[in-house]
Amino acid sequence: MSSTVRDPAASPLRRALALLGPLRDADLVVVAAALGLTGVGLVAIHSAKAASLAAQGLPATLYTGRQAVAAAIGVVVMLVATLVDYRRFRPFVPFAYLGTVLLLVLVLTPLGTSVRGSQRWITLLGQQIQPSELMKIALLLGLAMLFHETEGVPGLGRTLLAVGLTLLPMGLVFAQPDLGTSITYLFLTGVVLLVSGTRVRWLLLIAVSGIGAFLAALRTDLIRDYQLERLTVFLGADAPDADLTGALFQTRQSMIAIGSGGTYGKGLLEGTQTALSFVPDNHTDFVFTVIGEELGFVGAASVLALFAVLLWRALRIASQALDRDAMIVAAGIGGVLVIQAFVNVGMTVGLMPVTGLPLPFLSYGGTSLISWLGMTGLLLNVHLRSRQGLIGGRW
Repeated sequence: MSSTVRDPAASPLRRALALLGPLRDADLVVVAAALGLTGVGLVAIHSAKAASLAAQGLPATLYTGRQAVAAAIGVVVMLVATLVDYRRFRPFVPFAYLGTVLLLVLVLTPLGTSVRGSQRWITLLGQQIQPSELMKIALLLGLAMLFHETEGVPGLGRTLLAVGLTLLPMGLVFAQPDLGTSITYLFLTGVVLLVSGTRVRWLLLIAVSGIGAFLAALRTDLIRDYQLERLTVFLGADAPDADLTGALFQTRQSMIAIGSGGTYGKGLLEGTQTALSFVPDNHTDFVFTVIGEELGFVGAASVLALFAVLLWRALRIASQALDRDAMIVAAGIGGVLVIQAFVNVGMTVGLMPVTGLPLPFLSYGGTSLISWLGMTGLLLNVHLRSRQGLIGGRW
């Protein structure tokens, strides 16, 4: 009678391989595009801050190191979001939404951190996070949960509830103030309502109401002076306060930096506008100027191509989704990607007003990068469940 000696590590190893097994069907194009953009962002951030950090006697990798840590955490989040069936997130979505709303409220209290007049961050467990970035995921999953049982055209009550779920965090973020992210929430909700089959007349009514509210806000103190200045500078109207230190300076210097890059750029760490910090926030909201100056048209076009690939895959995954909630998640991620990339790149070349909206995957900011890698994981999740036929019903 023979006996078999069991390897104590065999069972955990088999479980690990079984868990990672579905990754063989992952959309490698999405993975490559997301990680490629993340890598370009790390290089651009390093180039943007190297000269100024050296002048201060600080390590040139200070910002890059922090962003690399966020990237590592983001990859782990992406793996979890890919492997765990997204239907299992449903019981936790209401708590995630309410918890993120609570964080947005805390940001506006003395617990929040203010930087140059904007109070958008809060410190938890010694780490600074930006709840408005986390709300993009919470709101998307909340809207997907709201519409998952809808058959045919969603009713007016469900549509208004979706608008209400958006207006609450939108108002809190607008008060920080952060107009760009508020617009992102609104655009995300519009995409969700559109792909959910909401009647066109209701969409038009919501759009007209939103425009009316914005015009009314222009006549009150809800819109800050510097936000009005950015808008008037963009529209080309007379803005006596838009001097060489204001929004006009940012736009002009950004366009100069990108234009000076030419076809192939000046080379990494060779950009004069970048090294001399002529473009404010060139490692965050204006990181695209670093790419344009140092990598030229070819580098900038390559970055835009990666965004286009991600958008294409998101739309394709949404079209192949097996149920409505999966379609909403994929389409919503594509919608947020396109609005943020368009507005951010547009403001660096003078096509959009300066709004302070980060460039996905590239701008410095740990919460933003982790959130985008998490959304990439959700996109991969929908693709895997559709590819393998693992979706067997509703959430």
